Amino acid sequence: MRVMSQRSLDTELVYLGTRPCPQTGAVCPPIYQSSTFAQDAPGVYREFDYTRTDNPTRSVLQKMLAVAENAKYALAFASGMAAVDNLFGLLEAGDHIVTGDDIYGGTYRYLTDVAKTRGITFEFIKLTEENLREALTRTKTKMVWFESPTNPLLNLVDIEMVVRVAKDFGCWTAIDNTFMSSYFQKPLDLGVDFVMHSMTKYLNGHSDVIMGAVMTNRDDCYDRLKFVQNAVGATCSPFDCFLAIRGMKTLGIRMRAHAENALKVAAWLENHPKIEKVLYPGLPSSEHYELAKKQMTGFGGMVSFYLKADLEGTKRFLTSTQLFTLAVSLGGAESLIEQPATMTHFEMPKEVRDAVGIGDNLVRASIGIEDADDLIADLDQALGKI
Repeated sequence: MRVMSQRSLDTELVYLGTRPCPQTGAVCPPIYQSSTFAQDAPGVYREFDYTRTDNPTRSVLQKMLAVAENAKYALAFASGMAAVDNLFGLLEAGDHIVTGDDIYGGTYRYLTDVAKTRGITFEFIKLTEENLREALTRTKTKMVWFESPTNPLLNLVDIEMVVRVAKDFGCWTAIDNTFMSSYFQKPLDLGVDFVMHSMTKYLNGHSDVIMGAVMTNRDDCYDRLKFVQNAVGATCSPFDCFLAIRGMKTLGIRMRAHAENALKVAAWLENHPKIEKVLYPGLPSSEHYELAKKQMTGFGGMVSFYLKADLEGTKRFLTSTQLFTLAVSLGGAESLIEQPATMTHFEMPKEVRDAVGIGDNLVRASIGIEDADDLIADLDQALGKI
């Protein structure tokens, strides 16, 4: 029998998100929709003074985020990109970033259009141990930023390898853990310094808020991250925090449903004559299958695949689905589908997209929690339009 001190994450998230209000007994945490808080004397406040700095509703959410990621600290932001900006705010002019060549288009845009104006240099590489050691040997790198799985090609990076190599060169490691969520992958446990999430996706899980998060165990960096969060002010509203608390309560049950459906859909796609290749780490045929079993506890809900079609054929397929909604984003209860080359990664130059494999016939699907057989039937009829 499990003892109380060994509660599962499923139980802990529900518990933290439903603590009765000591004043009223309300089961759900109240929405403290207040911009400011009374002080007992000038400069003497009880716990909160201004919502940009912190808010009681946000504090509940940040405690849930920390528990989910096995982190000492968690900070919530107005968007995933605000969280990215907060982490890169640790860097100074002249600092260097090494990152993967297959990353989210918004992060690529930030590095190429924003970071460089601040004097931060960067380079994109395929994150193998050999390539990483070579890059860190010839540069004075401050941070290795990476994704695993990557967006949109679902390539896995060996997290422990990145941590080991980065420590040899004295640089930080930071990972975008959005695709796996805190439920299926815990990079801090593997030695990563900073974890970032677009909470818009799986952590909230209902496609109704834009939020981001940063988690860390580093005492030496937390105060600076918190200071920059307050100074820049890209924080989330109390109401958005309330919605994310609601979403976090069901993280475990949702992620298990996403993963179960995704595996079933991926296996079906793999045997379809109009599919060139399926990218899903949970398939035994995947080159990442063994690594996925090593560093993840589930395979996630994202499936990418190449159609045996040209640009027009791919567009025809994408506009023919009935259950899958053609839209950017991911991680909601409903299934979404998109074409990275023209949607999420359109600002990446074509020659860069082609080099990493983001072709016009690549499709990225966020598999929802609907009945998997219904999703397969929808894909089947849409493929029939090619």
